[in-house]
Amino acid sequence: MKAGIDYIGISVPFYCHDGKGNFLLHKRSDKCRDEKGRWDFGGGQVKFGETLEEALYREVKEEYGVDPVIEKQLPAHSLLRFDENVKSHWLIVSHIVRVDKDKVVNNDPEKIEEMGWFKLDKLPTPLHSGAKYTLENYKQEFDKYL
Repeated sequence: MKAGIDYIGISVPFYCHDGKGNFLLHKRSDKCRDEKGRWDFGGGQVKFGETLEEALYREVKEEYGVDPVIEKQLPAHSLLRFDENVKSHWLIVSHIVRVDKDKVVNNDPEKIEEMGWFKLDKLPTPLHSGAKYTLENYKQEFDKYL
């Protein structure tokens, strides 16, 4: 059984910034489960027995090789998608986190095609649908980083 397809998956997206208005994004490779070729901030599935925070720390370390400092947990919301003829349903609990820009590495080159630091008003496209939703619906939380 697959999370998000056979049952509702729970994901912890993270919006990593450096404290100077720059946000880290990566381009999803062809090896990703979905939304291939789209730019994403990062995130991953909560495993059975993990807290949201434990999953967040694990996923940031797995993708970017760095420890995050949680600044804000955004309200949970559903993400219903239809991508590559597959319907999916995820419960999303996003976090805004600060990381040390100098310690970030591509810790998952198979799934991360490229990475970069961007200002919120100059993000690359196309964006992951979940990232677009969060940026649009929680705009006030991100305005202070502009």
